[in-house]
Amino acid sequence: MIEERIDWPNGAKLALSVVVNVEEGSEMTVARGDRGMEPVDELGIHIKSAIRNYGNESNYRYGIKAGAPRIVRLLRDYDIKASWTVAALSLENHPDIAQAIAELGHEPVSHGWRWVHQFKMNEEQEREFIRKAVQSIEKTVGVRPYGWLSRYFHTDNTRRLLIEEGFAYHMDDYSGDVPFWDRDTVPGKPIAIVPYQLDSNDMKMWTDPAMTPTQWLEYAKNCFDQLYREGEAGNPKMMSLGLHLRIIGRPGRIWALEEFFRHVTAKKHVWITTRHAIAQHLAKVDPA
Repeated sequence: MIEERIDWPNGAKLALSVVVNVEEGSEMTVARGDRGMEPVDELGIHIKSAIRNYGNESNYRYGIKAGAPRIVRLLRDYDIKASWTVAALSLENHPDIAQAIAELGHEPVSHGWRWVHQFKMNEEQEREFIRKAVQSIEKTVGVRPYGWLSRYFHTDNTRRLLIEEGFAYHMDDYSGDVPFWDRDTVPGKPIAIVPYQLDSNDMKMWTDPAMTPTQWLEYAKNCFDQLYREGEAGNPKMMSLGLHLRIIGRPGRIWALEEFFRHVTAKKHVWITTRHAIAQHLAKVDPA
């Protein structure tokens, strides 16, 4: 059996992709014309009724007001270059986040026009959804997004539409630890697939409340250390670490992120970079 691998720049043993999700300010609410409340709630309470969940909305605002400054501070202090998967409307509603991404020189990745499901959209609706996101992010951050991450589900049209709209890579894939090409969706027009990871995502501390920050940190470090050992053995790969403003940005959790950053920056030959840079490197070492 051939083990998947990729050679990284300067002999790096591992590529680390830190992904900061910005969904706050575009989540579901009847105040934005949605049929009901946002179902993703740390309390796990969801009522299928056209009422506002003011408590959960305030929990999302916490991510903007208190969580984001903590995360930005750590990224700057440890010189971590991140990819920000942003719902476009979130940046319109909170331009200070867009400004921080631009000032840090980080990459905006499209997480949709809003943080809503697109799987029920027809082709024209989805195309407009993608175009609105690109135009909005380019306006708020100053550069267009080249990567896309859906909210959980996408359609049979999504990847083809992304190719048509000039995207360089797609994140909606969990099938491995190295980037690869999708050459089949549009013959002659391949798109890079930069896989994501759910197991190391801080969302686990919402979906599985039994997971403590200590356990999350241990898991993330174990994941990093295993991949680093594989890289030392001659099989370099990549790791994704998914973060959310309203989750890891809490005072009882942010310390775990700093401990992780301290751990990975102490290692030599680690390429901490953006997902766009990873997609561009794939094109260099394995031209499509």
